[in-house]
Amino acid sequence: MITLHLRGNHGYKRTKILKQGYKMKLNTKFLKTDLLSGMVVFLVALPLCLGIAVASGAPPFAGIICGVIGGIVVGFLSSSNVSVSGPAAGLIAIILVAVTDLGYEPFLVAVVIAGLIQLTLGLVKAGGISSYFPTSVIEGMLVAIGIIIIKKEIPHAIGYDKEHEGDFFSYELLSEDKGFFTEIIHSFNYAHLGAIIVTVVSLAIIIAFNKIPALKKIKAVPGALVAVVVGILLNELFKSTGSSLAISQEHLVTLPTASSFNEFFGQFTTPDFAAFTNSKVWIVGVTIAIVASIETLLCLEAGDKMDPLKRYSSANTELRAQGIGNILSGLIGGLPMTSVIVRTTANINAGAKTKLSAIAHGVFLLLAVVAIPGLLNKIPMACLAAILIMIGLRLASPKVFKHMWHTGKHQFIPFIVTVIAVVLTDLLKGVGIGLGVSIIFILRGNMKLAYFFKKEKHTEGETIYIDLAQEVSFLNKAAIKQTLAHLPANSNVIIDAGNTVYIDYDVLELIRDFLNFGSKDKNITVGLRNFKKAYKMEDSVHVHSEKEQVARQDQLLTTQNN
Repeated sequence: MITLHLRGNHGYKRTKILKQGYKMKLNTKFLKTDLLSGMVVFLVALPLCLGIAVASGAPPFAGIICGVIGGIVVGFLSSSNVSVSGPAAGLIAIILVAVTDLGYEPFLVAVVIAGLIQLTLGLVKAGGISSYFPTSVIEGMLVAIGIIIIKKEIPHAIGYDKEHEGDFFSYELLSEDKGFFTEIIHSFNYAHLGAIIVTVVSLAIIIAFNKIPALKKIKAVPGALVAVVVGILLNELFKSTGSSLAISQEHLVTLPTASSFNEFFGQFTTPDFAAFTNSKVWIVGVTIAIVASIETLLCLEAGDKMDPLKRYSSANTELRAQGIGNILSGLIGGLPMTSVIVRTTANINAGAKTKLSAIAHGVFLLLAVVAIPGLLNKIPMACLAAILIMIGLRLASPKVFKHMWHTGKHQFIPFIVTVIAVVLTDLLKGVGIGLGVSIIFILRGNMKLAYFFKKEKHTEGETIYIDLAQEVSFLNKAAIKQTLAHLPANSNVIIDAGNTVYIDYDVLELIRDFLNFGSKDKNITVGLRNFKKAYKMEDSVHVHSEKEQVARQDQLLTTQNN
């Protein structure tokens, strides 16, 4: 038997449990589902890649390069099953200023430098910071992004595209001459009936595929893909009849085309390494590395929260993957990348089960620019706006507000503050404000004892006791998360809360997820002792009785003796 005493917050020694991690392997079990999910993400990512490139002052092809590498390379190297990487709206302002000030070729050197910094951060295991973001802040960030998506997509849904595509997913909603609703209200002055029809039809198709049982069973064809096909056919019908409902080219996807291989490869750009000694280039590189790493870690944590199977992803592996991706992207003329919440959410909603979906989306991007740019340029932006509005509605669902309200004020107040702050400022500032409010609550009640692991040696088949401390806050989440993720297979684990006065909501949710999902993957028998009824652990999990636990221990001892 082995007993691990989990106590407090400030520093800890990891047991050998933490060193016996399991590696995620490329899984082809869900090949069809992942390929279809990858197609949906590709349709969302295509205008995003082009739009962010244009908004950043870079060649449109630079966004495609970033999306392809983010999908294929980072998708393969990442440990996440659901996260999708590519050019990010949060970097637009940084890139635009840097390209204007330095020129594009010197800027690519900064992208390479940012990648090297991220790779180094991953190697020194600096990614653990992501585990210290509380659930309330992550949920608030997701809801705020849902609101932002809806707000930004409404003008495109009604056919008003005055601004370039890069502002579709911009987190900066307010400026000196614009209020929150001003752009939406103004866009209705220029609404196009044809685009509105396509949007309404697309929304109806997607909702039907989500609600009607007969259509929900058709796993081979996602509703979003059907909506795009129908949108193309509708607009082609409008054009062929000479109707005023026809949607013009500026409201369709615009993909760069090449008439020859030389012209295609001529779209790649190489860095000007003479700028390597330029201090301004280094400042830009460090800035990109910091912002991109924080956004990636936030998205990774959010993706794990949304993953239906509640799998854990390694933040350090993700930083290394992002670093390699940015190095490659910078070397051939692409934009810097992060893990992107919009694509990740679309990926999960489309039914993705493994990383093959992210890789497939990158392959589809590559094939699209090579083989069928003309066909893709027929897709109405209204179709894609409908897809993204549905994603936004899922993220900002009233059910989320209701759920957070019932978790208590310590969760709801940081949650609602994060929502408001992200919507009114930007992603990083909003999360920072929400985190600050959350820490204030934590400091008032949770941070009272030190936190450490007692180092014990163990092997498969033994019993492990985990004794929780008097106060367990969300700051303990990272250590407990790693302990549970690296428990040996076929073990008997008993989690004892007999000495515990308070357990944070994040930690309770982590234990629930482990009981429901993580323990089953490795055939781990888990028993709970002395948990308060107020925690309602028995409502969502099967708790093994004392008799079951003793029988399990006897079975394990018999196996070992034989």
